[in-house]
Amino acid sequence: MTLQIYNTLSKAKEPLRPLVDNQVRMYVCGMTVYDFCHIGHARVMVAFDVVARWMRARGYDLTYVRNITDIDDKIIRRAAENGETFQQLTERMIAAMHEDEAALGVLRPDQEPRASEHIDGMHAMIQTLIDKGYAYAPGNGDVYYRVGRFAEYGKLSRKRIEDLKIGARIEVDEAKEDPLDFVLWKGAKPGEPSWSSPWGEGRPGWHIECSVMSTCCLGDTFDIHGGGPDLVFPHHENEIAQSEAATGKPYAMSWMHAGAVRVDGEKMSKSLGNFFTIRDVLEKYHPEVVRYLLVASHYRSPINYSEDNLREARGALERFYRALKGLPEVPAKGGEEFVARFCKAMDDDFNTPEACAVLFEMAREVNRLKESDPAAAAGLGARLREQAAVLGLLQLDADKFLHAGVVGKVDEAQVEALIEARLQARADRNWAESDRIRDQLADMGVVLEDSKGVTTWRLKD
Repeated sequence: MTLQIYNTLSKAKEPLRPLVDNQVRMYVCGMTVYDFCHIGHARVMVAFDVVARWMRARGYDLTYVRNITDIDDKIIRRAAENGETFQQLTERMIAAMHEDEAALGVLRPDQEPRASEHIDGMHAMIQTLIDKGYAYAPGNGDVYYRVGRFAEYGKLSRKRIEDLKIGARIEVDEAKEDPLDFVLWKGAKPGEPSWSSPWGEGRPGWHIECSVMSTCCLGDTFDIHGGGPDLVFPHHENEIAQSEAATGKPYAMSWMHAGAVRVDGEKMSKSLGNFFTIRDVLEKYHPEVVRYLLVASHYRSPINYSEDNLREARGALERFYRALKGLPEVPAKGGEEFVARFCKAMDDDFNTPEACAVLFEMAREVNRLKESDPAAAAGLGARLREQAAVLGLLQLDADKFLHAGVVGKVDEAQVEALIEARLQARADRNWAESDRIRDQLADMGVVLEDSKGVTTWRLKD
């Protein structure tokens, strides 16, 4: 099956047909680094990490670029509040972002361009747009894009210029010809960081940054452009307008957008008090639990972040790791029918919920084989890990995961000794002693699970 991808531009699934051989060039809008990354950022990080992993597993030669916006209004304000330079703030936040993505098992992109490193390229594209009549400099240090000049404006978001004009207005300090025009270059304000330009000291607008970084790294036309759900309009719409006007070529052939994260059914917002950074979440939950929550839903679907859903994610992973517990390390063997169905799911626009369902069937088969054919169980268990690796899951030692978070809460050696004593009591048919030990462990907050002669344990939720 050819890999099918839902294209936001056409509103349909389309076969992936790389522009050059099997080379795929993908650009994803990254983070604006003025604060720690939140769970919504994690959604985008993990979604496109899975996309990249699967493309490489399918044999595509992928170049994955994810930018960093390291200069904008929020960064300038936060740096001023902190009494530091914007470079000091962004360096700290970039380092923190890399720590967060590593904790979630997100592989680094091939290239990670920063906006502040591409100022000259922005000057060149802006000047091209001016020369072609798509942009204008009113003389106040700003440069604006003429939205009405681009005939296809709105083709990504399906918005009509006539509708957008309703309620649009020009701010007092702006010199726009039309309320819909957007800024390409901002004249410097006192105390702000700035760069020299043909139009005076200033800094770039947000939209021009991505047009320049993407085309610099991947060429005027590339295969896939991705990002979060809130970027379709105006950011990605404006990227298309300025890039295609400047180059005269199609910009990105396919557009992919991850779904939003809601918290207990509501939009995540600091004002609502339901805003969680990745670090907040990882203080309470194992990183793989958070990753599973993000992977188990289709990348285009909204995710509801809640304590209940995180506990369900933990339970799902425990079922997988209990199936893998005790299996020797052997080469992957068998399970070809499972692999075929897994691949079919992933080729259907990265259908991770269906892929996870196949993994659960594999885990059930591993459990069934453990007693009747241990060698087959071990081979299939290795195959299960192999397939799950595409999703960034099930790569830990089973005991390490199942007992994660117990350090300092219980004495693991004591727990294991009590379990051995209970197993001996059961073998001796001393049911009273067996029950007494189970009760003792329960008082310690340890939950026992017996399955086919094997006892595993975890801490009570």
